[in-house]
Amino acid sequence: MKKLLAVTACPTGIAHTYMAAESLAKAAKEKDIEIKVETRGAVGVENGLTPQEIAEAHAIIIAADTDVDEARFAGKPVVRVPVAQGIKIPGELITRALNMQPSSSTAAAPTTPADSGVKQQNLFYKHLMNGVSNMLPLVIAGGLIIAFSFLFAFTKGGVDQVEGSLGAALSTIGGASMGLMVIVLSGFISFSIAGKPGLAPGLVGGVLAKDMGAGFIGGIIAGFIAGYVAHWLIKHIKMPRNFEGLKPILIVPVLSVLIIGLLMVYVIGEPIQWLLAQLTAWLTNMGAGNAILLGAILGAMMAFDMGGPFNKTAYTFAVGLLGASIFTPMAAVMAAGMTPPLGIWLATLIAKKRFTKEEREAGKVASILGLSFITEGAIPFGAADPIRIIPSFMVGSAVAGALSMMFGCGLHAPHGGVFVLFIPNAIDHLGYYVLSIAIGTVVTALMVLLLKRKAPVV
Repeated sequence: MKKLLAVTACPTGIAHTYMAAESLAKAAKEKDIEIKVETRGAVGVENGLTPQEIAEAHAIIIAADTDVDEARFAGKPVVRVPVAQGIKIPGELITRALNMQPSSSTAAAPTTPADSGVKQQNLFYKHLMNGVSNMLPLVIAGGLIIAFSFLFAFTKGGVDQVEGSLGAALSTIGGASMGLMVIVLSGFISFSIAGKPGLAPGLVGGVLAKDMGAGFIGGIIAGFIAGYVAHWLIKHIKMPRNFEGLKPILIVPVLSVLIIGLLMVYVIGEPIQWLLAQLTAWLTNMGAGNAILLGAILGAMMAFDMGGPFNKTAYTFAVGLLGASIFTPMAAVMAAGMTPPLGIWLATLIAKKRFTKEEREAGKVASILGLSFITEGAIPFGAADPIRIIPSFMVGSAVAGALSMMFGCGLHAPHGGVFVLFIPNAIDHLGYYVLSIAIGTVVTALMVLLLKRKAPVV
């Protein structure tokens, strides 16, 4: 009997990673196929694949949007797809893997120019998300610790913590964690492109972007330039065999750090700093109409693919602005991300006869995930009826995001869902924020009930 192995990974390592693993395991069981799935989530590698298991496997399925250490699968047939396909079409992926020949690999298939363009877009997203996935733990930890610092002593002005107090210490700790955001983002984008030799120039580029005020935009650009510079140097610098060992530890690090450093100081840094300053000024001074439109766009992006590229782009944009002390987009993004699972849960309560027993049970799970700001809880409903359900989600999330921006709600922590609501001063205009989420949830539920096909009661 042919044995299969699989690896699943998503940028945040919270939901898609494990949903894809569960879907693949379930589909394999239905086909009576033995499979082992390695998950590379927020807590690290779980159920790791051993060299012996890799040697014995017929093929490997990689459903991932970040780096998964593919070098260990050299010589094995590999099916490479985005993590979302591991959730949506696990049976098809297993069939493709079983039909592959020992020497075949989907990466070796001929590609047309259009295919190459799509592949390059996928690589760009993969590199970016590799940086984001490594940055997020620092941002989430730092943001929440800063939010917790609001529980403690303040000066008479009510803004700064009293020097030497626990609140001041927490603020310092959180600030240190948040301060690494741009550096780690840049470093791991470069690492994704060039491997270990890309880490040093990427980190240096990130430090320069941070120190020069180029922010997360500068960090992203520095990471890509550093990675491709390091990759080019590795590929094109030829050394005598006796001196080949100097290339990765001396030649490439010195040249790549020097090149990205000079580019950041003399070419890239100041224009990106100006661009970020303009963006910050526009967001800070935007009128009500622009704020509502931005909130609606961010909200719709959060619900469009629920953890996919559009969702992660909106989230990354909002997280990046936290470093510039702009908190309203983050509030809009979290409100919009909570709305789809909460809305579908409410729909299952309002009209039980419109849903099967299995859907009603899934709705209960979705409610918990929604409260935790895990938009992926609504994926099973969206995947089952995308033409009707996803537009319903987008409308409800757009409403939640627009209302949050209109009310001027600000979120000082980049994650946490309903649990952040209980931290004093972590959310600006808390009452209006809860109202925005509630209205978005109701709109989502009503849209679902308006468009959804009737289902037999089971």
